[in-house]
Amino acid sequence: MQPTRRICLRFGVLATLAASLSVPATAQTPTSSIRWASNVIIPQTRVFHEPHIGGVELARVDATVEILEQVATTTLDIHLRNSTGRRLEAELLVPVPDRAVVRGLDFNGSGSEPTARLLPREEARRLYDSIVAKLRDPALLEFVGYNLIRSSVFPVEPNGTQTIRLTYESLLPADGERVDYVLPRSESLAKTVPWNIQVKIKSKRPIATVYSPSHELTEQVATAVDGKQHVVSTSVSKSAQSEPGAFRLSYLLGDDTLSASLIAYPDSANGGYFLLLAGIPSREGDDTSEPTSVKREVTLVLDRSGSMSGDKLTQVRQAAMQIIAGLDDDERFNIIAYNESVEQFSPEPVAKNSNTEEAARSYLSALKPRGGTNIHDALLEALRPEPRDGVLPIVLFLTDGRPTTGNTSEKAIRELATDSNPYQRRVFTFGVGVDVNSPLLENIAFQTRGTSTFVLPGEDIELKIATVFRRLSGPALALPALQVIGEDGNPALGRVSDVLPAQLPDLFDGDQLVLLGRYVGNEPVKFQLQGSAEGKTRTFEFEFSFDQANTRNAFVPRLWAGRKIGILIDAIRSSGADTDPSLANNNQELIDEIVKLSTEFGILTEYTSFLAEEGTPLNRRADVLETAAMNLQQRAVESRVGAAAVNQDINNSMLKSFKCVSDNNKYLDANLGRVAITTVRQLADCAFYLKGNTWIDSRLVDKSAAEMRPKREIQFGSDAFMELARRLAQQGRQASVALNRDTLLLVDGQPVLIRVDGLNGSDVNAK
Repeated sequence: MQPTRRICLRFGVLATLAASLSVPATAQTPTSSIRWASNVIIPQTRVFHEPHIGGVELARVDATVEILEQVATTTLDIHLRNSTGRRLEAELLVPVPDRAVVRGLDFNGSGSEPTARLLPREEARRLYDSIVAKLRDPALLEFVGYNLIRSSVFPVEPNGTQTIRLTYESLLPADGERVDYVLPRSESLAKTVPWNIQVKIKSKRPIATVYSPSHELTEQVATAVDGKQHVVSTSVSKSAQSEPGAFRLSYLLGDDTLSASLIAYPDSANGGYFLLLAGIPSREGDDTSEPTSVKREVTLVLDRSGSMSGDKLTQVRQAAMQIIAGLDDDERFNIIAYNESVEQFSPEPVAKNSNTEEAARSYLSALKPRGGTNIHDALLEALRPEPRDGVLPIVLFLTDGRPTTGNTSEKAIRELATDSNPYQRRVFTFGVGVDVNSPLLENIAFQTRGTSTFVLPGEDIELKIATVFRRLSGPALALPALQVIGEDGNPALGRVSDVLPAQLPDLFDGDQLVLLGRYVGNEPVKFQLQGSAEGKTRTFEFEFSFDQANTRNAFVPRLWAGRKIGILIDAIRSSGADTDPSLANNNQELIDEIVKLSTEFGILTEYTSFLAEEGTPLNRRADVLETAAMNLQQRAVESRVGAAAVNQDINNSMLKSFKCVSDNNKYLDANLGRVAITTVRQLADCAFYLKGNTWIDSRLVDKSAAEMRPKREIQFGSDAFMELARRLAQQGRQASVALNRDTLLLVDGQPVLIRVDGLNGSDVNAK
């Protein structure tokens, strides 16, 4: 960007600038006299312009966030497009967190010298009241409680484009070793505007992990500068760039060891939900760190049945050689190739060196695809040998078909992973194509602390296998186990429950642990995490208090509920192994809980998506449960093979590892097509169902007509409405009244109807 007009406010000390802005120059300006340009741009939501004449459009936003020792510099490149033949005036309103200061405002083209001014909280509040009343867009209410940056007027040329660059700094809040960043954006984003968000964090201390509960991140890249500064770079993944809602990010600092932090949400006076975030700093790119001494023993189990002919086997050979080449010279490997019979590259794992690597290449080249698929005996052989002391035994198990020879019982093969796995090998399964028993592969991986990966038709087998194996470098903590300790050093019984996952995964170099559960009592609690590292037992203890528990952490119970639903679906799906599908399974308690959680939290799956359909009587619980039971029986229990089975296990794997909220309940359908449910919204810590022209609070949807009858009606934009919005903002719940249709909301235990007559989210006069 090459601006011709520029203003930059640069101060050495943030506090100095904050103090200079503490007295508003227009504090006495009545809101009725506030004048606007013909286009008001609020990039977090949309552009407002005069009706019927066209105006400026918001094309995209590029956000760059650089964090240096807890100070964040946020740069927004806001790309605009003028679709009219006239020169238009525009100005910016940008909500920002507390302690933000303006550093610069640039734009392209001719025009007056631009200015940007941070409005103090009281002036911002009055301005919010004004713009909500004038622009009549409920989504603006989500920014009540934030400070505001307001720019001067700038031009957008006829049929032209304009790029505005706004830069502001903010001092980030910290809780122990955790630092939190928030980029305010609307949950109710009416138009799909992509936000490309890039983040770079620099710190003198090692960065243990970077986590976003709101948007999926790309892989973290860690580097070191002269051994004095640690840098981690990441970005919002392409698939999440159009996801609405505030962008939230947390990172943990550590000192080359395990670091952890607790985020809590209170749902009663004596308990709530918690998220335990833990991570180990990555050693990649850090020349000052000694390489980990935990070694791996990798067994590659490769399907060579007749269906693996052609490109499949070629890609598998290449993937296998890539994995072997990626091992350290003192790590070990073996290859098991199977069809109806099972054969091994070596009677026991061999050390990786140039000779064994070349021998493996020759062995793989000689494999010919023919015969059936004996999964049972291949898995048994992979689990049987005793590994050397001090190594982490890993199995990469690949198949493109169902068991067709040997013991083909799904139940018997599942039991191998637990009953015949004396050395606790981690099994990472790969299903190639859709002609696989997907619940079998998913269960084997889940029970052994591995993961399941499905390579769909047209996808690259080599890339998928390499992506999984790359994450398994540098095992740092094996067989981790968590317990809660009391003041006397003994287990504190009853303090936590429903901890997910119940069996913790191994932690690898640069890995991240996101643990969710429920807590009882508000006294401080001590978590003890114990595992094996470098052949020795290591114990880490972290003491946390719940005094920072806050309803603004609404993502915590939603993430917990998503994982819980995944575990319950997995139990129902497992009950279909080797059973007569015509027999009714004893799954009613599981179905009841799935429906309850789905309804309460608005987390719908392919089995409960009917809850969002118009006309579904959610208060007729027997009918709802019957429909859910039928869906789960026909799909989860009876469908084991094919695309209609693979999609379920992809969906369920995502739920069981749920660590990033999704607003639109996205999932793959039986044809592997992507589905998004838009008639259920998750806002703040509430879920809303669209019934007719009214959004209904999930806490009311299953009530009788009499119980749902509103005790009070409040008109959008009225004094009572703004009072309610500010009250909810204090709890971080203002999004609950930011929908553009009538909303039936539970307030203080009573249903309240928010009337939004005449609002449809369309552009209105900004004058």
